Amino acid sequence: MRVAGISCLKWHVPGWIPAFSGFLFFGFILVSSDNTFAAEDELPLVPAQPSAQPATLPEADVLETLDEQRDYVSDKIVIFAKKVDHFFGDPRYFQEHNHSVVQLDLNEAMNESGNSTLVMTGQAKLDLPAAQKRFQLVLESNPEKNTADEIHKDQPGSTSSVNTPTQYSASVRYEKSKPSFWHYSLDTGIKAQFPLDPFVRARGSFEVPFADWRMKVAETPFWFNTIGLGETTQIDFEHVLSEPVLFRATSTVTCLENPQNCDMRQDLSIFHTLNERTALFYQASIIGASNPVTEETAYVLQVRYRYRLHKKWIYFQANPQLNFPRTDDFRLNASLFLNLEILLGKPQ
Repeated sequence: MRVAGISCLKWHVPGWIPAFSGFLFFGFILVSSDNTFAAEDELPLVPAQPSAQPATLPEADVLETLDEQRDYVSDKIVIFAKKVDHFFGDPRYFQEHNHSVVQLDLNEAMNESGNSTLVMTGQAKLDLPAAQKRFQLVLESNPEKNTADEIHKDQPGSTSSVNTPTQYSASVRYEKSKPSFWHYSLDTGIKAQFPLDPFVRARGSFEVPFADWRMKVAETPFWFNTIGLGETTQIDFEHVLSEPVLFRATSTVTCLENPQNCDMRQDLSIFHTLNERTALFYQASIIGASNPVTEETAYVLQVRYRYRLHKKWIYFQANPQLNFPRTDDFRLNASLFLNLEILLGKPQ
């Protein structure tokens, strides 16, 4: 889930943003040129302090010293953010972990009336043999949902939205990356339904450190036979408030060509590591759409309690939500989501 909270929201979205701009962006990444599962590392992990510099430095070494300090702060944010994303099973971890990884989720959603829904979802990336670690077999449930909103695990909504048919797909993915700088992937696959639904999906991201913050931009153009062309752009700003606390502001826009519409979301999130087994996640969000008019469609507050049940691969999560949707005149809708997750990966 994501966090965002602002009392008033006005978006101006310029019609359709051509999906092909995303492919140009990815081409630039390729021309201009292994996130860590860290199974035995504890969370959080902070890199060692840089070695002490001499009391007096030649003038020529001043800029180099400043670069080392900047790199230390940047590495601290990157390492801690990756550890947090792994612990919470965040889609960012699945997308950019360059080795085999399997994620299975058993989800139960309960609303105020006592109704509950149980759904099994999952995804897996498996290295293909003799492919020089560049190609992977990707298996996932509801691939168009994962594509249209990279933060789908945090997408608030009514419990009825959980009770949607689960569809599965298989694709072959090509990946290339320079750790802590940029990442690129290209998928081509088929969703298992009748008739078959082929799709093509690309994703590129790059990171920009500045001062004690990190900005990360990710763009995902896609085409599904059933929903047509679309594109998702996501921008994260991250800052380590203290060694156990990470702040992240996330802006996400997903646009479709037909029907022409953009879904928008602003999240403000805080990840708080309590100990090596337990972490809390707080989020406030504003969700909106551009069609028929640009307006906010929901406000959401949520808390996630995450506990590592067994070793580094079985997790339990409790996630109460307060949802204020426009469709219900912004009246409070409370719900509770319970999750049991198996997260397996190969250390890099």
